[in-house]
Amino acid sequence: MVSMQDGDTLSLEQIRAFWEASEPVRFEGKNRWEVYDWVTRTLKQQRYGQCGREAKGLLRRYLAKMSGLSRARVTRLIGKYGDSGEVQEGPYRRHRFACRYRRADIELLAEVDEAHETRSGPATQKILQRARYDFKDSRYERLAAISMAHICNLRQSRTDDRATCGWTRCTRGIWEA
Repeated sequence: MVSMQDGDTLSLEQIRAFWEASEPVRFEGKNRWEVYDWVTRTLKQQRYGQCGREAKGLLRRYLAKMSGLSRARVTRLIGKYGDSGEVQEGPYRRHRFACRYRRADIELLAEVDEAHETRSGPATQKILQRARYDFKDSRYERLAAISMAHICNLRQSRTDDRATCGWTRCTRGIWEA
């Protein structure tokens, strides 16, 4: 294992000599944060924005060789450096679906379960549909179309107060005390 120290303080001539001498050698960084920090320091020290086309190409190949990153990844990192003056990991962005059922719906389901002694999923489904369509109660608008599986999911949700209802475990849509 070789550790690269002061690799960001080399001159362009030293980088060119290193590049030509180390053709068969391949390097990889230990972790992403160290690699990004090293790339930032190297680009700053070499004044990447002021370099000519040939020097930029040499730096790009050098960064790819030393970091073990692909050419495309190095190009994206250099783009980040050009935008903000440093290379940082972007924030994690996870796609999340919008919540269809609100806290009030979950509380209403808990009330129905308490009033009807926590029936099975299909029975609870029918109770919710009857409350909306037969008794015309608008509070059950969203819960009237709920699936049996989603009833079980809402019963397991953290926003309900299972301690007061005595719920412990859900199997096949039935809560057991």
